[in-house]
Amino acid sequence: MKESLIEEAVKRHQNGFSCAQAILATYGPELGLERETALKVAGGFGSGMGRMAGTCGAVTGAFMVIGLLHGMTKADDQKQKELSYEVVRRFAERFRQRHGSLECRELMGVDVSKPEGLAEARRRNIFRTACPGYVRDAAEILEELMGGSLEDSR
Repeated sequence: MKESLIEEAVKRHQNGFSCAQAILATYGPELGLERETALKVAGGFGSGMGRMAGTCGAVTGAFMVIGLLHGMTKADDQKQKELSYEVVRRFAERFRQRHGSLECRELMGVDVSKPEGLAEARRRNIFRTACPGYVRDAAEILEELMGGSLEDSR
């Protein structure tokens, strides 16, 4: 039986990719983005965007997936632009409901943009204990919001 995309995303993260890479490299290929390209595109978004402890990589990865699915491709397509923004806002609301924040520093309880915060995160093994849950939840929320959209896109 084929592994679910949710489990695939979690496993990808556990194998050493960032939260953003795990999400985009799992769902991107389902929407026409090559896996290697997805890994490269999402590469700078880990640990709250370049380890700046901002928006969680699982969240930014999900936003990129939403863009692949709903993003506008014509400058005057305001309807598609608004749809994409609306789905991003719904995703953010659901993630916030589960975790109280979208910010890496708040989710982890340490600021990985500072050497002492990064050292603390590593000491407490946060990347291996907390972050897989954020990847899982981001993937679950994506699947809830996308419904049958992935199957329709194939």
